[in-house]
Parts: sequence; structure tokens; C-alpha cells
Amino acid sequence: MNAAIDHLDQRINVLTAPFLAADVGGTHARVALMRASNDEARAELLAYRKFVCAEFPGLTELLQAFVADEAQIPVRHCVLACAGQVMGDEVVHDNLAWPIQLSRLREALALDDVAILNDFEAMGYALDNQSAENRRHLCGPHIHADGPILIVGPGTGLGAAVRMPDHAGGHVLTTEVGQMDFAPHSIREREILAHLAPHGGYVPFERIVSGPGLLTMYETLCALHGKTPMFSKPEAITAAAAECSDAQAVEAVEIFCASLGGFVGNLAMAFMTAGGVYLAGGFLSSMFALLERSDFEKRFLHERSVRAFLSQVPVWVTEHGRQGVLGAARWYLGRGLSREATQAHAMTGS
Repeated sequence: MNAAIDHLDQRINVLTAPFLAADVGGTHARVALMRASNDEARAELLAYRKFVCAEFPGLTELLQAFVADEAQIPVRHCVLACAGQVMGDEVVHDNLAWPIQLSRLREALALDDVAILNDFEAMGYALDNQSAENRRHLCGPHIHADGPILIVGPGTGLGAAVRMPDHAGGHVLTTEVGQMDFAPHSIREREILAHLAPHGGYVPFERIVSGPGLLTMYETLCALHGKTPMFSKPEAITAAAAECSDAQAVEAVEIFCASLGGFVGNLAMAFMTAGGVYLAGGFLSSMFALLERSDFEKRFLHERSVRAFLSQVPVWVTEHGRQGVLGAARWYLGRGLSREATQAHAMTGS
């Protein structure tokens, strides 16, 4: 009898009570108050806000601000989508604004449960929420076949995940592909790599293909040309490239887009992503016109034995927006349903 009561309590707490879902990046954190909809595997959004991480001393304070403004009743459950790895009591990553201490988070917000998944894993679980209104076609056909779907996002860092289709609605593979060694393609890219690592050694792809990477590349090109850098933010570089007002900015964006194309092509080839590719994030959306007329597609396809396959893979650019919190919530509810099924199986002994 007690087991049955506990089982019912857990169902009420996890699957019906409102919970927090947070998508935490290096620059912004998107936080939502969610609850299960009538279809328990889906989530209803009750409140949503986007925060600048640098304005808070830590994630605890950021979530406290959201709860104080948006939650009318106590919230006991939270799911976090963030880059990084759980190391003991902390989530640490080079691109997060601050370390995340789980015990402090639980204690300060009086949480019963804090679940964590990768930020791009969450994006993968949100793909059912995609529509023609929030994506723009970049290259390839406008329709896709059934198969794995690749999600890639250069932002503060470089993340990716792969959604694998199955009978349960899909499983998402997490990756750390941004940490793969950068592979130069052109003579200029070899010069950039030599400048960044003059004595050889490891240079990850995200050092080139990310927002900070674009700035690094621009500064490197200025050094190679003996010029003084004029810009200190990626947005200023893309704006100058769009206006063709700075030669190094133009070249930096060209190399960035081409390198992204080669990187995404490698991943699409590795996972045979017949379901298509989503390039996620506001950074790429803001420079879509530059990306569209760049060598992205050429490098995505270039000199590959599987070119015929890759030419049939559609590539879209999509806003990050609320997808991270929606995907995290969907994963969290799915986890709750899975636990419920396991507990029910154990109780019946079947």
C-alpha cells in the first residue's frame, strides 16, 4: 500500500506539478515554467524569460529571480540543459559563465530533483516543435528522407547532437565534436593554424567555428596582414563583412562559413544524416545572408566520395529560441514516464 502511495506521489510531483526548465549557455540562459500537457510526453509553457548570464553571480541567483517573478506556487523540480560535464557536485565547462554547484542549487531553491542533459541533446528532443516558420533553407533539397538528424550550433562554443529515429519517437546522441582537432583546407587556413599553434599542438574546431572563434580568426588575419584590429565583437565583424567595409572582416567571415561547411559535412557523412541538418542559434540567423552566399555548400559537399548522398541532405538555419527549454522539458517528462513504467512493473512483479 505504501509503495502504491509513493508511486502516486511521484506521478503527481513529476508529471503534473509545474517545474523549471532552463537552457543555460555561455551568454544567455533561457528559463521556463512548464507542466505536462494532456499528452503527458509533451509540455505546456506557463512562463518564459531570457536572461544575460553576466548579470548574475551564478545560476542559483538567476533562477531565484525567475521564480520570484513567475512562480505562484512552490516549484520542486528542475531540468537543466547546459554544455559541460557533471564532475561530482558541479557542472563545469570552459564556455559557461560560472560553475554550477548542484547542492547549492537544490538547497537555495528547495528543489527535490535537479536533472541535467546536454544543451544540444535538448535541441534534438525539441525537433518535433520545428516548423517552416522558424527555419530558413540554406542548401540541399527542401524535403528530407527518414533518418538521423544533425543539430549543430556555433555560439559561445561549438555544440552538436544527433537525433536517431526509433519507434519511441527518437533518441538523441550527445557529442563533444567542438573539441575535435581543426583541419585546415586552404593555404590561408594553414597559415591561421600555424599562427594559433606556432609550435604545433592541439587547436579545437570551436577555436575557429564559434562566435569567439570568428573574433580570433579576424585578429589572426589582421596580424598576418600587419593591420590593427578595428573590432572586438563578432557582431561587429559580421556587420563590417556585410557592408564590405573591412577586408579582414570579409575574409574572416568567408573562412568561418567555409570551415563550418566542411565541419558539418564531416558530421553529416559520419552519421549519414538523411533526416537533414539544423544549424541552430541566433548567431547564424543574424548572418544568414552572408552564410547563404558563402562557400558553405561547396565545402559541405567538396571532393567527398559520398557527395551524391550529401547533395540529398537538406540544411536549414533555425533560431535557438525556446527550443532548448521545450526539448529539456520533453526529455524530463519522458524520463518521468519511463521511471513510472519501471516502478509499475516492479510493483506488479510482471
